[in-house]
Amino acid sequence: MSRSASSAPATADMPAPAQATPLNGPLRLRPLWIALGGLSVAAHLGLIFYGLVPNLVARPLHMALVLPWVFVLPATTRRGIWLGVAIAAAGIAACLWVVLNHAALRNQYGYLESGAQVALSVFLLGLAMEGARRMIGWPLPTVAALVLAYGLLGQHLPGQFGHAGVPLRSFLGTLVITEGGLWGSLTGVSVGVVSIFIIFGAVLNAGEAGQGFMNVAAAAAGRLRGGAAKVSVLSSALFGSISGSASANVASTGAVTLPAMTRLGYPKRLSAAVEAVASSGGQIMPPLMGAGAFVMVELTGVPYTQIMLAALLPAILYFLAVWVGIDAYASRYELRGFPEDERPARRDVAVTSAFFLVPFVLLLGAMFWLGFTPQYAAALAILSGFGLLLFDGSGLAVGRAPGRIAEALISAGRQIAMIASIIICASIIIGVLGITGLGVKLTSAIVAGSGGMLWPSLFLTALACLLLGMEVPTTAAYVICVSVAGPALIELGLDPLQAHLFVFWFALLSTITPPVCGAVFIAAGMIGENWLRVAGTAMALGIGLYLIPLGMIANPALIGVAETPALALYAFARVGLGLAALSFALIGRQRALMRVALGAGGLVLLFGAAVWPVGG
Repeated sequence: MSRSASSAPATADMPAPAQATPLNGPLRLRPLWIALGGLSVAAHLGLIFYGLVPNLVARPLHMALVLPWVFVLPATTRRGIWLGVAIAAAGIAACLWVVLNHAALRNQYGYLESGAQVALSVFLLGLAMEGARRMIGWPLPTVAALVLAYGLLGQHLPGQFGHAGVPLRSFLGTLVITEGGLWGSLTGVSVGVVSIFIIFGAVLNAGEAGQGFMNVAAAAAGRLRGGAAKVSVLSSALFGSISGSASANVASTGAVTLPAMTRLGYPKRLSAAVEAVASSGGQIMPPLMGAGAFVMVELTGVPYTQIMLAALLPAILYFLAVWVGIDAYASRYELRGFPEDERPARRDVAVTSAFFLVPFVLLLGAMFWLGFTPQYAAALAILSGFGLLLFDGSGLAVGRAPGRIAEALISAGRQIAMIASIIICASIIIGVLGITGLGVKLTSAIVAGSGGMLWPSLFLTALACLLLGMEVPTTAAYVICVSVAGPALIELGLDPLQAHLFVFWFALLSTITPPVCGAVFIAAGMIGENWLRVAGTAMALGIGLYLIPLGMIANPALIGVAETPALALYAFARVGLGLAALSFALIGRQRALMRVALGAGGLVLLFGAAVWPVGG
């Protein structure tokens, strides 16, 4: 019997199964989580408007705010709840100790002065790893634990990968009482940027913005051949730009598009594949791109607006390739668009689109025209989003506002906790790589293993991203892979932004690539189709995910729209034609010889501009 989607293993990018959590249980606990969500939202917005706050104050407070969501909310038994309360309370106390003593700790220069400080440091490191385990499973904390063990015992390793050894109190102190570990720059990104945009997305999703996305997509593509699938592509691109999660995207837009495609006679495997592939593109779609874009700002030093512009054309190419693939399937199966009576009225499109256009215009206008920082611009957009919760498509809806605000606060609290637990645990890995020099040694090994040539290094990096992305979320896979492989790719001739975008794209592979393909599992489960059949179709539709990152290397102008717009558009047209040819070669109904010709032509268009080896 074939393996069903529902029996597929859970992955980091997949939402946990519905459980009897305190949030869903006794109603008397719901006000507590609303209050905690409100506290988290107010604190993170306050840090933006208040001004400069010492890092050893803001970052431990950030961790303290997420601990109840990590240790108490997911508990399913009374014993588990009280254990979670005890752990969270102890963790909050430890974080507040760092906050209250931040000035004195700064003067210790990373050296722990007492056994109590050693114990507190061990506790906080263990808390960070256990928090990540509870949120996303074992893989990321296991990597963190192995890296910590290397930091403590690596002096006993012979050869290139040994290190000189670091005194225990200096090693732990650097990770816990300085900005070199738990409270490092990645955690700063989580505090000051990622959390703000998570709040922005939560507020939009609590209102009518989601319906606005669907209406705009249906109006734009609903009448076309294969229209229901193309609506899925457009709505997922719009929704995914604020959700930053393939799984959340599938679960939300798929609830509307999957039944619609089924009703119109679309094959189930195609319907699920379209939704999985379109939803996976949300994390590469500007302006938000999930948490990864903001982490990239910190790691590269490139301004957010420049990263957003660099990522724009490749993201459009991805959705263009999916669109072309759908068109090829539509010609094969005679897939219809939405009947006229099922398309939204023009008034509904105009009204509901305002629920996402107003905050987005305010966000982009504040960034590009007024010169505000992304986080400050997002904070202003959040305030407008809260105001829009007072309205719906029919007009003023004050009675619905309290429920919507509560939903936004709870959603923001939970999502901030998810991302923060990942980033804080990943910060341990980054800290140890810096302390021991392991990152430099791994970079040297990659360069040596590839024979000093760029393209073999790219394929090694892509494989590492795929393997790591099977078990950890995209952001964590990107951070770990780019910390190790990024310097090697840059040393071999890539521009830093080019290297980071390459790794970030390939960190997404596991969303549609077996054996662990979170977006495919969810979409297949929602429609009741075998996940392997869906995965095969998804890989054909999502061919851009595999080829566009390589196309960015072969055609560097593709990400240079800000510097050389004419060359960027030429590269865009060239790569777009190549992807279209390859999509028709894989999916179309042409004869074998024509497929071979299309495939060969597509590859030439994609990679014909490359200088082999680039930077070799």
